[in-house]
Amino acid sequence: MTEKWLAVKDRSAWRPEDLDIDRSWQFEVTQDHAEELDRALKGVKMRGLAFGEIRKEDFPLPSFAKILKDLLSEIRDGRGIATLSGVPIDYSYEDLEKLYWGLCSHLGIGITQNVEVGLIHYITDGDLAPKNGAGILGKPSPVSLHADLTDCVGLFCTHQAPDDPKSLVASSMTVYNEILSNHPEYLPQLEKGYFWSRRDKHPSESSHSEFRVPAWSIKGKTVTCRFNAGWIKKGMTEAGVELNNEEVKIFDFIEKTAAANSHAFSLEPGTIAFWNNYTTFHGRDGFAEIEEEAKKRVLLRIWLDLPNVRSFWDEARIRYGAIRHGQLGWTAKEVLEGKNRDPHLRRADGVPSI
Repeated sequence: MTEKWLAVKDRSAWRPEDLDIDRSWQFEVTQDHAEELDRALKGVKMRGLAFGEIRKEDFPLPSFAKILKDLLSEIRDGRGIATLSGVPIDYSYEDLEKLYWGLCSHLGIGITQNVEVGLIHYITDGDLAPKNGAGILGKPSPVSLHADLTDCVGLFCTHQAPDDPKSLVASSMTVYNEILSNHPEYLPQLEKGYFWSRRDKHPSESSHSEFRVPAWSIKGKTVTCRFNAGWIKKGMTEAGVELNNEEVKIFDFIEKTAAANSHAFSLEPGTIAFWNNYTTFHGRDGFAEIEEEAKKRVLLRIWLDLPNVRSFWDEARIRYGAIRHGQLGWTAKEVLEGKNRDPHLRRADGVPSI
């Protein structure tokens, strides 16, 4: 890249107190909206559609669509975090999957998240855990601040743990501004980027990306973050390139700065939280382990590609480099067409083709 690093001055660079003062990132489902959701759900059930077959036009939300348009704008162009509370949850999980997928079809396109080609990932340590595929997510231990692999992640809470662990969000644009102000010497290494682990999501491919993905990059005035310490550290080890002492120091600064600027909030049953993975980090506090199944914490995760999400220095490398491998990164339509049986197409340098 040859572009000059610029401070981020828009609403995506925020401090925790900003989210307390300005609650425009919080949205609510009204009774009328809930009735629209129910009618749309009944419509797709009458047609016998599986949730992955549901498209936006199959799930009409005449008045609610305006709220979802504003919510999408907040995710994409605003704070990068948005919550939607009051979503009806008095349904079977089969119906909740259809309702959730149909609602999210008004925001973007859902994509696969694991080697089992899963489009909705259950985050729980209870009986629904097998739907996670190969890995169990949702164990009681704390989850450090991180970003997922797609444009946006949605977490739909259907049951919360009794001690109500707080969800966390931090602005990766604020972290970037702190780097720019205090340690600009870190930026060349962060721009060079890192190899990402593929977490054994496809045995026929390399264990890690064959190319580096910039942790922060800039295109014009648009700064983009692609940072997940866990995936990067594992990927660097798999590539035979351990982090050096300076990089360890950089990672430590990033993680401490994110934690110091994180906002905590309750994710209550019937609430969906959406995070922009280019401008925010998310995590949660730990919670007490419980045996009673009815009290287990359950979240439904969707990974979304968003329309017109932002400008990238190299869209294929930054947007898709960490997600398009093995059975990850396929749309429901591509899965139904069997395209996921073949590897993702790649450029000569190993970066996914777009």
